[in-house]
Amino acid sequence: MNIEEFRDICLAKKGVTEGLPFDEHTLVFKVMGKMFALTGLERLPPQVNLKCDPDYGIELREQYDGDIIPGYHMSKVHWNTLFIDRLDPRLIKELTDHSYDLVVSKLTKKLKAELAALG
Repeated sequence: MNIEEFRDICLAKKGVTEGLPFDEHTLVFKVMGKMFALTGLERLPPQVNLKCDPDYGIELREQYDGDIIPGYHMSKVHWNTLFIDRLDPRLIKELTDHSYDLVVSKLTKKLKAELAALG
């Protein structure tokens, strides 16, 4: 998978926006203003950071040693870095969904209602 394919997965989700809030090289995806994914546009090999349940994150790092690592420049407990050119695209989509769902589950009632209203 490449960054454009990853971008398509993120943008297909309800309520998602993209932006460059940190610098011109770090693309961030947010749902209702809350970050769930980011990627360094110039990082080689291509990699993305995704939010993850802490226990599940440990399992993934053990199972995909070297291909999924603690979040680069992020909380090592709640974020993983995935080398997306080394992993099955289905796993990347599954982990992107997991990250999105984690963030949505923590939204306020008001933001959840706004998200639901988006259709």
